[in-house]
Amino acid sequence: MYDTTKLSELLRFARVDTGSTVIDVYPGDGDWTRLFSDTVGPKGRVYSFVPAEVAHFKNDPLGSMQTLAKEPGRENVEAVCADLTAMPQATQPADVLWLHLFYHDLHTTLMQARGATAADFNRAVFEQLKPGGSYVIIDHAAAIGAGTSDAQSLHRIESASVREEVEAAGFVLDAESTLLANKDDPHSIKVFDPAIKGKTDRFAYRFVKP
Repeated sequence: MYDTTKLSELLRFARVDTGSTVIDVYPGDGDWTRLFSDTVGPKGRVYSFVPAEVAHFKNDPLGSMQTLAKEPGRENVEAVCADLTAMPQATQPADVLWLHLFYHDLHTTLMQARGATAADFNRAVFEQLKPGGSYVIIDHAAAIGAGTSDAQSLHRIESASVREEVEAAGFVLDAESTLLANKDDPHSIKVFDPAIKGKTDRFAYRFVKP
């Protein structure tokens, strides 16, 4: 996770407010789910959405989120699991859909194993967001011109490719942030490399559904 200042700025950037409904896609350890739960309060709702494509992982991502949802004060959290493109059937219409360091995975064989593509998923997000809702994407930046070619090998994606794909689904770019940028990232090494892990150059986009 980031320091508290960056967390606060990212929450504002995502437009997560009291009473919001948020879908946290591929929630990992649940840090963002907890933060959203605290932010939206008892009148809000947080769907901790575990893609079925990763439900078989040994760390039991769905079980972990089900346990999180039983923590005291987490009555506003629901852990759900479905194929990526079936997300609209597993959740309610949302104000914010949050994708943190995951969009590049839409271009990997693991996520496409059940037939989902980035285009399919973006259409599903468009369907599920309320008019004016925010689709927030933060990801590891690839080198300019790399497009989606480094998604499988380096877990990176070029920001321009993300924008092109998301806008093709009907979204409008509303804001972008350089809060997580790192000009010293060479963009040529895997994001898990100790030389750059936790310090990758990251872009942040907020798209809206008209």
